[in-house]
Amino acid sequence: MMIRLHNGYRYNELQRYHCFSDGGANAQPDSGRPPPQYHHHDCLPAAGSAGRGSRVRLLHRTTRAIALTVEGEEFLPYAKALAETEQSARNLFSPDKQGATGQLRITAPTGFGRRTIIPLLPALMESNPELRIEFELSDNVTDLVGLGYDVAIRIAPLRDSRLVAHRLADNPRILCASPAYLARFGTPRTLADLHRHNCLRLSGVVQWGFQVDDHISTLSVEGRFSGSNVEGVRTLCVAGCGIAQLSEWDVREELAAGELVALELSDAQPQMLGVWALFPTTRHLPQRVTVFLDALKQAMQPATRKKAEG
Repeated sequence: MMIRLHNGYRYNELQRYHCFSDGGANAQPDSGRPPPQYHHHDCLPAAGSAGRGSRVRLLHRTTRAIALTVEGEEFLPYAKALAETEQSARNLFSPDKQGATGQLRITAPTGFGRRTIIPLLPALMESNPELRIEFELSDNVTDLVGLGYDVAIRIAPLRDSRLVAHRLADNPRILCASPAYLARFGTPRTLADLHRHNCLRLSGVVQWGFQVDDHISTLSVEGRFSGSNVEGVRTLCVAGCGIAQLSEWDVREELAAGELVALELSDAQPQMLGVWALFPTTRHLPQRVTVFLDALKQAMQPATRKKAEG
């Protein structure tokens, strides 16, 4: 497969390469054309090469299977961006264009995804009838590039510096408990007081972070319950089983309903986090990603305005 990126690239070749990487040898482009045919010389001209000079192989082909090479996997995000930019440009002049097209692949934490993202998807799909969405709810760290996601939403501290991050909103950590728990066991006033309480924590999180003066201080916590996801910790907290530290977007509904109470300590402040959108590349963002982010920002605006006015 020769893809000419100098003197004009072959858009159809990029489509076929993108199609294979997404769905394997039997995948078909969105246009409905027959399955692409892959050839023995599935390669790309190397930078600075001319004519039929040095090439880089993108695909391994046998009688039974076709697979991406290491170089093919590295080139994939760029191939997708090139093909999608071309398609977006064509759509600008299409008389029947109807919003974003293609498949949008999103991953987000379980609690935030169910409460904030899923409710906005019906309207997003209604206004973009050619858009398809694959949505993974996971509280685990996901290999964004390796698994081919367009965007990851994160509400925890960021760790992977290779990704491009865009802050969508503030999301401070909140120390909280139910009114029933506080009436029975009292209200902690300092960090040291937390050692006398049953702390409900996420599995693997043995320390809670707080802002103390101008630095982040961590406190080791213990309790009778730990859960693998936010929903389990929040449910037990509402039921009066202990104190939890969760992000504001995880408990804002319970705080507003009076099911949980935000606790203020005299010697520490909640650690400020954010709601982040992560991308695999700094290159052009496809229209399907930008319309999703616009919808997500709009969905978060009412709560943001309410917080500012309060």
